[in-house]
Amino acid sequence: MFEISLSEPNLRGNEIKYVTQAIESQWVSITGPFVGQFQNVVEDYVKADNAIPMQNATSALHMALIINEIGEDHEVIAPTLTFIASVNCIKYVNATPIFMDCDRYGSMDAKKLRHFCQTQCTLTDKGLINNKTGKHIKAVVVTHVFGNMADMESIVDIAKEFKLVLIEDSAQALGTYYTDGKLKGQYAGTFGDCGVYSYNSNKIITCGSGGTLVVKDKDKADKVMYLSAQAKDDGLRYKHNNVGYNYMMNNIQAAVGIAQMEQLESFIKTKENNYNLYKELLKDVKGITLLPFSDNCRPNYWFFSILVDEEQYGMSREELMNKLSERKIQTRPVWGLVHKQKPYENCQTFEITQAEKYADTLLNIPCGSTLTEEQVKKVVDTIKELAK
Repeated sequence: MFEISLSEPNLRGNEIKYVTQAIESQWVSITGPFVGQFQNVVEDYVKADNAIPMQNATSALHMALIINEIGEDHEVIAPTLTFIASVNCIKYVNATPIFMDCDRYGSMDAKKLRHFCQTQCTLTDKGLINNKTGKHIKAVVVTHVFGNMADMESIVDIAKEFKLVLIEDSAQALGTYYTDGKLKGQYAGTFGDCGVYSYNSNKIITCGSGGTLVVKDKDKADKVMYLSAQAKDDGLRYKHNNVGYNYMMNNIQAAVGIAQMEQLESFIKTKENNYNLYKELLKDVKGITLLPFSDNCRPNYWFFSILVDEEQYGMSREELMNKLSERKIQTRPVWGLVHKQKPYENCQTFEITQAEKYADTLLNIPCGSTLTEEQVKKVVDTIKELAK
């Protein structure tokens, strides 16, 4: 049992009140009133239409690929530094991923993305064709890693230029928005054809599970509503003309979500304060570098990460993680790179270098919105002590 956990849910608002209302009303299914209310709250917050509540972010990503008609004849550019669900959904529709490197902030490297499209592909009337395989590259999935903002100013232009469907995996980035530049004021998850948020238990807000799919095109949004509720063409007589899915959020999840949205900005403020405290306390620790957030956005500060230089610090990332665990401080390494996972080891990759470095040196440290300043200081004091 850890005395200081990596990230835990913060359920100290109106969650019990709203869930009790849902249960007492006996509306616990996908048709309950909290579902529509939650959709409206998220739409108002991120300033977007068609923010459809889903069972989880994975189902939302799957549906994003389906409504954009991506299938076995297509390839999809995806990050290797991401949670594997971002890529598994590509396999769900029998498409093939092509793996791209990350930038210094952990999200997809826009410069390498453009270089790949320019040098390894041919743009035709039918779309972008992979010179190596001859297949149509139809989409790019971009993950906003740890609540940072991927370089969407560049990636939006790249997607338009090379005729790519743009899907944002914003599972980790609810609340992140640009504060500067031509996209100032726009939120992660609202730039592409589709965007996805996650409400898993360790995210910035949680419904226990749950997600949102933001869809720009209204007709495609209507298709999501239809397919995600089992494709009922006649709900009374149970007539189905298409294969459907059970992907909609239920009323109890939505009740929790509304209470969490009421607290989102306070969660972000707490995490921002803790991040800045880590930054100040770690600045002189040799061999430890706090992963930065981009200067032109207000991140949601979802996860804090340090880079461990074994030569300078005196021990490896793995050794530090184990030593902190012995002292009941929970940390974790970054996800295993997806292109090295068994289902994807034969897939095409392009100039992956930065992600390889992060896979060996990056460590996520305690960062939840329940984390206190005293706990931050204890984590840093322990890191300093172990360096001696």
